[in-house]
Amino acid sequence: MTTRGALLRDTVERLRMAKAETPELDARVLLKEALNLTDAELIAAQDGPASPDGVTVLESMVCRRIAGEPVARILGHKEFWGLRFRLGIETLVPRPDTETLIEATLAAFGRGAPERILDLGTGTGCLLLAALSEFSSAVGVGVDLSPGAVAVAQNNATLLGLAERTQFTVSNWDSKVEGHFDLILCNPPYIRRKEISFLEREVRLHDPELALDGGQDGLDAYRKLAEVAVRRLLPGGLLIVELGAGQEAEVASIVKGCGLTVDGPARCDLGGIPRALVVRR
Repeated sequence: MTTRGALLRDTVERLRMAKAETPELDARVLLKEALNLTDAELIAAQDGPASPDGVTVLESMVCRRIAGEPVARILGHKEFWGLRFRLGIETLVPRPDTETLIEATLAAFGRGAPERILDLGTGTGCLLLAALSEFSSAVGVGVDLSPGAVAVAQNNATLLGLAERTQFTVSNWDSKVEGHFDLILCNPPYIRRKEISFLEREVRLHDPELALDGGQDGLDAYRKLAEVAVRRLLPGGLLIVELGAGQEAEVASIVKGCGLTVDGPARCDLGGIPRALVVRR
């Protein structure tokens, strides 16, 4: 019978030959999932046998990874802000860069807290639900054009115990939203349309194009966001929005043109890229 250690080494080698970016990490994550092991169990019992059923499950996972499917898609979930989010085919995979928006939110409010939060293009609900986990008295509305994404977000709210403080709805921007908000969060589509076909295959083949396509110049969503912010933000309220690389100046110009104010330079992600722009009404 194959041992866990031998299976791990074989998986690493197969992923390395397939030019996976992080073969060691991917192999460990997939092996733990397939064999239902913790980190400690994998380390302590490398000579232990791998069950035939687990080997079968792992083989399917490895084949999917070799074909370019992201690990998170294979697992069906992804951690964001210390919380686990289930994924759907109509949602993006939450990325560490997007956590910069939550950092910017906490910094912007300081010891205060928003009462009502609007999350536009909610996807998995990760931005809204992460914010609500930090602001225990806040309530939030998440909207998405995709019914499948809304269903995933609702499920994540239930799993995280936040359903009573959330409302999710299918809406084209704020067309089905009522009232005003202290905070609007958004990770909009910001890829230039002509560049989508050149994205890495993990994104190009597995992320929904609706969540990627920012129009010819990548800025279509920001123009709509500025209009929504003017309609829906309370005086002094904040729009905190994710930026694509190199978009800070253009987005700042768009929101200022609608009478909004930019609060300082954008907050950078761990790679040093300006990522979270804070805009005030």
